Amino acid sequence: MRTRRIAPLLTAGIAAVASLSALTPATAFPTSGASTAEDPLREYTQQQLTWQRCNAMGPAAFQCATVKVPLDYGDPGGKKLDIAISRLKAGSAKERRGVLLLNPGGPGAPGLNLPVDPMMKLSAEVKRRYDLIGFDVRGAGQSSPVSCGLTPEEQDEHPYKAETFTKDVERARAFAEKCQAKAGDKLPHLTTRNNARDMDVIRAALGEKKISYLGVSYGTYLGAVYLQMFPQQADRFVLDSATDPTRIYRGMFQDMAKAAEQAFTRWTEWTARRHTTYGLGDTPAKVRETFRDLIAQANRKPIRFEGRTLTGDGIRADNRTFFHVRKAAEWIAGLKSAAEGKNPAEGRNPDPSGTPAQAQEPDDNYASIAWSVMCADTRTWSHDPEQYRHEAIRDTDRYPLYGDFAATITPCAFWKQGSEPQTTIDNKAGALIVQNEWDSQTPLFAGQGMHRALRGSRMVTVVGGEGHGALGADTDSCADKNATAYLTTGRLPAEDLTCRAPGGQ
Repeated sequence: MRTRRIAPLLTAGIAAVASLSALTPATAFPTSGASTAEDPLREYTQQQLTWQRCNAMGPAAFQCATVKVPLDYGDPGGKKLDIAISRLKAGSAKERRGVLLLNPGGPGAPGLNLPVDPMMKLSAEVKRRYDLIGFDVRGAGQSSPVSCGLTPEEQDEHPYKAETFTKDVERARAFAEKCQAKAGDKLPHLTTRNNARDMDVIRAALGEKKISYLGVSYGTYLGAVYLQMFPQQADRFVLDSATDPTRIYRGMFQDMAKAAEQAFTRWTEWTARRHTTYGLGDTPAKVRETFRDLIAQANRKPIRFEGRTLTGDGIRADNRTFFHVRKAAEWIAGLKSAAEGKNPAEGRNPDPSGTPAQAQEPDDNYASIAWSVMCADTRTWSHDPEQYRHEAIRDTDRYPLYGDFAATITPCAFWKQGSEPQTTIDNKAGALIVQNEWDSQTPLFAGQGMHRALRGSRMVTVVGGEGHGALGADTDSCADKNATAYLTTGRLPAEDLTCRAPGGQ
């Protein structure tokens, strides 16, 4: 099982390393006689890219290239990394605006194929005006990938339990030590600030004065960091399902538990009104009791349902479940039938969120880079296991559905410090934030936190919208139309907007 916390997420200050690299990319077009001493990043910003077809099975127009970047922007003459990028050119040379960089989140989710991914639904107007640029962030996918050599079991998610906490501490320590042994020289530099610098090198290597951007989930944080570091190079930025930049990352996990409890309460109310359909209880209290009884039963004897053997903890591990009220009611009703020995309906999606189930073998690269970025990005992680124990006990009581998962110890407790402090997001840059009301990974209140930090932004809230990711399901939706309007005209809404989800529950 891939940990849900990374499915997809403060100290201010800029180190001397940062001041060099934050300034030099802004001078992306030095004169032809500029020396390396005057512009230490010139070999990167002025590099010539070699484009070739990405995949023999893919469209001929979909091309890939490799961009060289320094591992350490404070030592640009040192080790280098390869950043894999892709391009699908704008449909109209006459209407072309520029480039639109795409990021799917993570940290570390592969983004190279996004320009041609059928799940990335962009309007025809956007595709006419922008070269779509995909890329894998440093350490991920095809960009000098990092692997900690983790087994599937080492990537599993475990809730806090007093009797297993000592083992959990040692598991987290072993995870961090494996990463240090396998990729220790890279780890301090696998940060969002450096991902933003890499984006600016991509911009310069493409010959663009500015970039536009569409980022989802963690991609919203990356976009916000770019806006903070390179405001003069930012054009039109759309942030879909934003995280609160003041809650990176420990707080973000705990916010997931808070949101899951809110969603569970909403689900019990919705389901109680439909007792004749689902048979789970005719009051919210009875629905809650039915679910708790299922959890207790599955912890005593796992329930076999839809090809899986589920413990109570296994049922609770997916914090997305109750954000989709209808799917959750159908799934829990089927689970209850299975627990009673009845034959459950066949053919349902075993993932109650309605998204495809994850592969049985978790991707070591994804887990390795995700934790590498999250641990190195901020220096606010506690290195005291007892603090994690205390917070896990507290949050288990506050948020019984998921609090013990979200607050327990992580590898970051044993991670070496990143190369520089975290970026404080506080500016008036223009951006459009789009957020579902019921989002499991980046709750509505998290998106509102990003909106407060980006004081020049506007926010589109999809009332009744369920799930992580508000854009792309329907290019004719209210949210998508507003995103398209901004990307094609550059005009933000005059005020924050509210959309209603089509077919809301």
